[in-house]
Amino acid sequence: MTTHLAGQERTCRSAPETADELRSHTGALPALEVSIERRPDPDSGDLSQADAAWPQRLRRLTRASLKHWGRPDLVETAELLLTELATNALWHGSHLNIGVRIAIEDAHLKIEVNDGSPLRPELRQAKPDDEGGRGLLLVECMANAWGVSDDGTTTWCTLPLIKGPEEMQSVAATAPVSREIPMDLPADLSAPGLARIRARTLLTVAAWPGNQHQAVDVLHELVDNAVQHAFTHGKPNQPFGAFLRLTEAHELLIDVTDPAPQFPNFDAAIAGKHGHGLWEITRQGVKLEWFLTGSEFDAKTVRAILRPGLVDE
Repeated sequence: MTTHLAGQERTCRSAPETADELRSHTGALPALEVSIERRPDPDSGDLSQADAAWPQRLRRLTRASLKHWGRPDLVETAELLLTELATNALWHGSHLNIGVRIAIEDAHLKIEVNDGSPLRPELRQAKPDDEGGRGLLLVECMANAWGVSDDGTTTWCTLPLIKGPEEMQSVAATAPVSREIPMDLPADLSAPGLARIRARTLLTVAAWPGNQHQAVDVLHELVDNAVQHAFTHGKPNQPFGAFLRLTEAHELLIDVTDPAPQFPNFDAAIAGKHGHGLWEITRQGVKLEWFLTGSEFDAKTVRAILRPGLVDE
């Protein structure tokens, strides 16, 4: 589907077909294409109000398309990657038009942004007090691969399609959250033990109809993993927290947030190549995923999804 938004007045009126529908009808894979007309501010040199509104619009289009294609698992990361590439193009592009393309190609989701500028973007290390300059660093951390076209005008990145759409439907929660239970845990080595103790009481009171012993073990492992690997010793005010969330379908979502906004070895960890904690969780049939959180995507949340079942005696 191509959405031309010249003049910034038109909106997307029809959703792209699902991957299966496109394959059966045309043999093609899904794609979303958007053309943006830039309106630079001639006086300040900053982004105009019209241009600054585009990243949020693109996130909405991306979310809608990926959910329609049966890939809700890619939404959070794809939104972040597209936001960074599009914002960079709006700031530094040399043409009035910017082309955005999101497509499923073979075993990857590919995001491309063409800003018309032959100047190749460069990865740089931002200083702690810099307000910007971290865009490509996030792309480097989050994408499976990224690069620039030979003429320098198009920056692209990819995300792997680890599972097919049918499998991913079972990973994501199938119903809205009906109840949230926050857990007040200290950001230190005592957190895993306290999480285990408090979860036993909370799950009993909530009467969650599932394997509560397994849920307690999963929470303990996720909290321990965060404490052991995501914290910087001695640094104050690091984002940390845990939630137990119950859905209307009686699923239990265990969310643990930590201050490390990346998980580069996630696939290897759940495959047992980096320790056996997360691998053991997935081996028991628990689904794991992670996504960026925080006001500036300065943290991540690891989520475990447990299905309801017989309560242990």
